[in-house]
Amino acid sequence: MKIGYLGPKNSFTYRAACESFLNEEMVPFGSIPLCIQALVAGDIQRAVVPNENSLEGSVHATIDTLFRQKELIIEQEVILPINHQLLTIQSGQPISKIISHPQALAQCAEFLQHNFPDVPIEAVASTTAAAVFVAEHPAEPVAAIASKEAAHAYGLFIQEKNIQDTTSNQTRFWILQKDTNESSVFHDKATKATIYVTLPTNRPGSLHQILAAFGWRGIDLSKIESRPLKTSLGEYFFVIDLVLNQPWALVENALEEIRMLNCNVHLLGSYAVKKIGEGNEREENQSLRGC
Repeated sequence: MKIGYLGPKNSFTYRAACESFLNEEMVPFGSIPLCIQALVAGDIQRAVVPNENSLEGSVHATIDTLFRQKELIIEQEVILPINHQLLTIQSGQPISKIISHPQALAQCAEFLQHNFPDVPIEAVASTTAAAVFVAEHPAEPVAAIASKEAAHAYGLFIQEKNIQDTTSNQTRFWILQKDTNESSVFHDKATKATIYVTLPTNRPGSLHQILAAFGWRGIDLSKIESRPLKTSLGEYFFVIDLVLNQPWALVENALEEIRMLNCNVHLLGSYAVKKIGEGNEREENQSLRGC
């Protein structure tokens, strides 16, 4: 089975993919839309993409691309702790520039402001790309923000450990698959479900009616977010995460009530949530060795 992920190798998405699929072929993609499109085309059988970070919020490329792709469902959610390291070519090296992915830079903003207030910051395609650049340019005084796995893979020195602004930094990843006749809408082990809701018109009270359909049934919502429809200014769709603390029949009834309000409802599926523990460095390296 081919597993697509937001690459390159040794990225955090790569680790989430490897923790979820052992001894499968890993296929990196340069962007989230490309990874999702490959799944739609049948070039891969699963796609692993980031969905939300506890510091920086939703990953809009994932949310928006899935809104336009109605034939995919969420198979599972994976929660991965994110620890960033400051990597250099050698110990004690002076640093004249720091590079990383924009999300990683944002997640380490306080550390950078406090320790490197005058050092230029540059965004690159991924944390792994930053590590690769440092490894391939040993004469340049450049540091990268990336993972421990990237440090080990490219022989870099960890100048500063765990530099993210909070110890509870986590990212949610969605494992996506094509919605076939064999894939059930509801799974017995599911603890969450995600829906997209589009309102028919900008009618006063519409959002209240949608939330009330869940509220009076005692269905807990863990997230509600608006995203632009990209049609005209002020037009949105809503992303809602449901906690499956009630029988599935009540969820179905709530969705039907919302549809009767002339709202468009797209259920991305119900799914289980897997939390990946920190583990020690040796265990992490062993878990990634076969990927």
